[in-house]
Amino acid sequence: MYSAAFRPAIRGPYDNAVLLLAMIAFLLAPLAQGPLLAQGLQSEEAIDAIVGSDVKTEESTKDNQVDRILTAIESAQQSADRVRKTFALDTLEIVFLPDLGDEAGAIEKAIEEHQPQIEALRDAIEGSAMFYHAIDSRQILLPDVVAVEFAQDESVTIFVDGGER
Repeated sequence: MYSAAFRPAIRGPYDNAVLLLAMIAFLLAPLAQGPLLAQGLQSEEAIDAIVGSDVKTEESTKDNQVDRILTAIESAQQSADRVRKTFALDTLEIVFLPDLGDEAGAIEKAIEEHQPQIEALRDAIEGSAMFYHAIDSRQILLPDVVAVEFAQDESVTIFVDGGER
């Protein structure tokens, strides 16, 4: 009926099991292309785990924060270095400045003068999962970050151009 070339020389007790596993793998292969059911970075729990502290937000006028913002802008390069080295925070606060850029004041001039240092700060934030996910969780774009202020008590304030989201 069949030639010797098509008949297995030796039939073992595991031939059926191997065939069954091959069929299961063939049937499950399309599922590997589906979405993963892992916890995404958009969930609040994942962001809290990465950031490690509560992210608070506040909206303020630039006039109420002039001295703090100017000091933070002038310290942008040092802040960039600290962002790269920081792995834990007690508090992270984001301060939105909706009136920034309305008129050419001291803050706007300082931003223009320190643009390379602010860009280095933004790059450092982008490279830090903790800082990046803190701002990303509030739908803040990196170009909106103006300055970062580190306090003595391991709390950080990020000043952002625009209104609270």
